[in-house]
Amino acid sequence: MARAPAARLCAAVASLGVAISACTTVGPDFQPPAPDSRLAGYAMTGEPPAPGVVLSPDVRAAGPWWQAFRSPALDEVIGLALADSPTVAAALAKLERYKAAEREATGERKPQVEGTASAQRQKFNPASFGFSGAPSGSQFTEFGRPRTFDVFSLGGRVSYDLDLFGGGRRREEAAAARTAQGAHEADAAYLTLTANVTLQAVRIAGLKGEIAALQSIIADDRTLLDLAHQSFALGGIPRITVTQVETQLAEDEALIPPLRRQYDAARHQLALLVGKSPAAWTPPEFELAGLTVPAAIPVSLPSALVRRRPDILAAEAELHAATAAIGAARADQFPNIRLSANGALSSIKPEDVISTDAAGWTLLGGLTAPIFDGGARKARTRQAEAQAREALARYRLTVLRAFVEVSDAMAALETDRQRTEALTRAVSLSRESADVTLQAAQLGARTAAEVLQARRQLDRDRRDLAQAQAQRLSDLVSLYAASAADWRGREASGARNGVGPGR
Repeated sequence: MARAPAARLCAAVASLGVAISACTTVGPDFQPPAPDSRLAGYAMTGEPPAPGVVLSPDVRAAGPWWQAFRSPALDEVIGLALADSPTVAAALAKLERYKAAEREATGERKPQVEGTASAQRQKFNPASFGFSGAPSGSQFTEFGRPRTFDVFSLGGRVSYDLDLFGGGRRREEAAAARTAQGAHEADAAYLTLTANVTLQAVRIAGLKGEIAALQSIIADDRTLLDLAHQSFALGGIPRITVTQVETQLAEDEALIPPLRRQYDAARHQLALLVGKSPAAWTPPEFELAGLTVPAAIPVSLPSALVRRRPDILAAEAELHAATAAIGAARADQFPNIRLSANGALSSIKPEDVISTDAAGWTLLGGLTAPIFDGGARKARTRQAEAQAREALARYRLTVLRAFVEVSDAMAALETDRQRTEALTRAVSLSRESADVTLQAAQLGARTAAEVLQARRQLDRDRRDLAQAQAQRLSDLVSLYAASAADWRGREASGARNGVGPGR
């Protein structure tokens, strides 16, 4: 009962402190950077439009962006990567760390309540406090000597920082901004992971196509070598022509090992992205024919890109945290008041501790004001201001880099289309020419050298076409990643409050 008035008084003073401190928060209030009116498009003047690109103010894919390639094998591998990738696990752990730091900052602004309990043994000497003549056998002495006795205590302590100039509120604001930054960085990790997995799948398919083209070239070389041997035996060609065909066969066979090394490395890299060791997991056999180029590619309008791309949003959140840190640093230059209340039940006998006669309490109000610190607080404020300017510069650079990446991918798609169409026509014409030349040679109207020339041209065109198809798919993946296409499931494509597939 004796503690109730003290508790009510402390609560009233704390409420008054909250009301007072709510009126004063120093430092700049964060405002998102204004949109740059110069960022109104992606392409430079004179650049042709990208094929199949559709600009939309609110792009919402029907599902995760990689499903546009219509590859069940790719869907399966990305599902494994999202579930078990160390990159994603690290990003989510970092987000949890930011959330815990925000809860810590929020908790530090609330009243702090602690319980205490103690048992101690004391020797009390009245003479040390200036008292003399205490009668023998009194509560202070025993047989004329200082008495030794036990003290038992139960109590609690309540403290509250009035935060007069909002330093705690700014620190809480900064912690919340860092949590938002962590969420956007996790989004970026998911988007980057899905893009890297798809790029590796495309690389595997492209290298496999090149190896298949080279194997076909080698098979043609052997056929031509057999033809050359037959012609030489009949005296139709000189020995030097046979040697030329044998040399070409050896050169083509020497091209296979480097491609296989790249192919194996791409498969190992894909295992790393999935979170598996090469010995524990084997990727699917990706084929260029199994990856469809979508007819339409949705891309955000320039004005919407800055509100969708996760690395831009993370940079904005970082700027927000740096701005709030300025207020926290400025608040440290002003006085502050901290209230505290202590209450305890104390007795020299354990059975008397729970008693109104054993109750005692103390109310404290402490004022702390900086007088001289050698300019340290002002230096911390200037440091926070410089850090905010640095964060603003990083934000601007992130936005510019995003627009450049989208522009690069869109420009590359047009050149990829032109090159792929040209090589498709070249392969068709070369195949027709090679077939006609081979038929004529079998009738004796063409020489083996002419057949060799026709087949070599066809083989070069086929390999170049495989490279062009893989490059086109890779640039398409880059455009999806640069334009921050949705990586979530259908049920979450319109809700962007969490991270993780379908959340």
